[in-house]
Amino acid sequence: MVSFKLNVGDPKNGVTKTIEVKEPEALALIGKKIGDIVDGTALGLEWKKLMITGGSDKSGIPMRPDIEGPRKVYILTGKGVGLKKLRGKTEKGYRKRILVRGNQINSDIYQINLKVIE
Repeated sequence: MVSFKLNVGDPKNGVTKTIEVKEPEALALIGKKIGDIVDGTALGLEWKKLMITGGSDKSGIPMRPDIEGPRKVYILTGKGVGLKKLRGKTEKGYRKRILVRGNQINSDIYQINLKVIE
């Protein structure tokens, strides 16, 4: 059974709502990528258009928009999603190998971040 926790943010008023979506509606999100626009009425939500901005899996591993597919991979990065800002280190060439997920949603994803467009 597929279920997702959706964090829907509305940039107009700055409010974020958390909604749980189960099997029939959740199947509409499988195969979508970060940056895709989703119809909110198909998910049973009051908003018309939503854009996928990110997410994480059941272990808390973040999704990254520059990694293709639904896979987990170790990357060497100096900044961006998955690496905290370390005072004095991240600005001066500090790099670290971190585990991240790809940009495609599959059944292993637990939380999806969405932004209201319309």
